[in-house]
Amino acid sequence: MVQDKKKAVFRLLTSTSEAPGNLDISDTAREHEPDNFFRHVTSLSASKIADGLIDPKLVLSWLLTALGAPAGLLGLLVPIREAGALFPQMFTAGALRQFKHRKWAWAGGALIEGVAAIAMGLTAFMLTGAAAGWAILAALAVLALARSVCSVTYKDVLGKTIAKSRRGTATGTAGTIGAGAVLAYGVLLAFAGEDRLALVTGGLVLAGVLWVAAAIVFASLTEEASAPETSSSPVRRLAEDFGLLARDAQLRRFILVRALLTSTALAPPFMVALGTQTDTARNMFGGLGLLVVASASAGLLSSYVWGRLADRSSRKVLILTGLSGALALFGTLGLNAAGLLAAKAGLPVMIFILMIAYQGVRLGRSTHLVDMATAETRAAYTALSNTIIGTVLILGGGFSLVASFAGLTAVIAILGVMSAVAALFALGLDEVQSG
Repeated sequence: MVQDKKKAVFRLLTSTSEAPGNLDISDTAREHEPDNFFRHVTSLSASKIADGLIDPKLVLSWLLTALGAPAGLLGLLVPIREAGALFPQMFTAGALRQFKHRKWAWAGGALIEGVAAIAMGLTAFMLTGAAAGWAILAALAVLALARSVCSVTYKDVLGKTIAKSRRGTATGTAGTIGAGAVLAYGVLLAFAGEDRLALVTGGLVLAGVLWVAAAIVFASLTEEASAPETSSSPVRRLAEDFGLLARDAQLRRFILVRALLTSTALAPPFMVALGTQTDTARNMFGGLGLLVVASASAGLLSSYVWGRLADRSSRKVLILTGLSGALALFGTLGLNAAGLLAAKAGLPVMIFILMIAYQGVRLGRSTHLVDMATAETRAAYTALSNTIIGTVLILGGGFSLVASFAGLTAVIAILGVMSAVAALFALGLDEVQSG
């Protein structure tokens, strides 16, 4: 009875009769797909909630400031979190490909993320000043490296356990659940008053518990064994993976589009800085809950829709997200020029639109990469693209220098152009879902 209800919900969410069709998974995987679908949704939902609870752009930035950490440490948060999770993948992917069941690598990475998040929470309870700042950055670096392991292996496990036409739905559903929970957390922050610091530090510990739970659930997936790939030296593996760029024009275009769409990840701090130039620190910190609510609302309203659209055409999702990102960024400049950006609804609306685009980028590029690759190339494509994007994000730190010399509006204009150009290049991507 329970299994029948689970299959009914599975069919409702995925709008499928489970006909074999072009599902690109084995008969055994298809038999376990409904159970695996819900395990993916559960573990990924827990991971996404945890991500929201430790958001470096918002939560950790506020926390370090509240703890009295040096201002210079704030600029290291996003590069450590984003680039640290992406850049190492080229060097770790070879070893991870030796795993017959790669779910264990993801579960191990999530477990380490949980320990690191709990360490951040304990640090916030026990330390202040520079010591707290450096300790939290160290824990964040460990968390980012563990995330790199999860990122390399997740798409491979997803590709083996969930059919092509339903992968975006699985990740989109998890995104919606995660965003709903983070939205509730943002509302609590908005009305926390003097208890905001305790709520933030408690959220870090809760994030750790959620990652541990995600590891346990993910380890219960029914995953068929993969044939371990022949081991080679990191240098040779690096050369082999970069050789894929020379042989696959679509991979080159996809990575270019994804690199240009990093504008949606890099822009929020500059938008917030532009919109709050006249705010006092008290007003900025008081708006933490509102910022979290705006970001989570965008994810809640768009994740499932983006996921369903990605299952039909991840190419079109990438085009739409590029256009949406450009709209938000140029809209920000327009409101600023009109003197309306500092209005009550000005900046939140622009952040909301940009976060909708950002959610689409994450779902669209993930689904496109999984579906364009084969079982043999999926791990290599993932590691290669993530390492290149990690490098791009590191270089993105240079926008702070641009802001110093040319101003915030110049940075936002450049990022807006990047987003628009991404949509243009995405027109040349293949419709991989119809293949």
